[in-house]
Amino acid sequence: MDEITSKNVAVIVAHPDDETLWAGGTILSHPSWNCFIISLCRGNDEERAPKFYEALKILGAEGAMGTLDDSPEQIPLNIKIVEQAILDLLPVKNYNLIISHNPSGEYTRHIRHEEVSKAVVKLWYNQKIFTDELWNFAYEDGKRKYYPRPEIDAAIYHKLTERIWKRKYNMITETYGFDENSWEAKTTPKDEAFRQFTNSFTAVKWLNNGGVYL
Repeated sequence: MDEITSKNVAVIVAHPDDETLWAGGTILSHPSWNCFIISLCRGNDEERAPKFYEALKILGAEGAMGTLDDSPEQIPLNIKIVEQAILDLLPVKNYNLIISHNPSGEYTRHIRHEEVSKAVVKLWYNQKIFTDELWNFAYEDGKRKYYPRPEIDAAIYHKLTERIWKRKYNMITETYGFDENSWEAKTTPKDEAFRQFTNSFTAVKWLNNGGVYL
């Protein structure tokens, strides 16, 4: 998966560790990418924030964190608040690729994941952020029947090498400090999948259809 050509890539996630769980292997496999990763929550978390910045070093990326509410109640946020948080954190430039959440989330369910995905698509459609293409994480958990799995029919499906997967797994268990029996460690996908969009009109149509391909 290594590429010689450098790309400007933005990864926009809700929480520190999302970038590693859902796309860490892909990022590690493309060391030529110029990655900027933003986590919209936990910027004021004295435990999680330092771990996020340590993860960025391993991924060879730069990044920033926001402080959107991440309480267990998952109180829905106004989409404009999420959009503004993204604009405040993301450097203004033309990206070759933006990677973010799926509007139905990667598992059942986390409202912040869903909100971030919707905000990214709308910002792209309204020409407030610019990218040649958008990849959305493509995972599902059978409505909590099993740990999240990559969607086999996704446009982009990366089978990680054992070496890359172990680096990713070590980031979850050592850098982020999750126990080997934790949901995060048991979830850590060995393959990574993404929905792919090369124009914002198709992406917003997909979003309005609930993240389901027509």
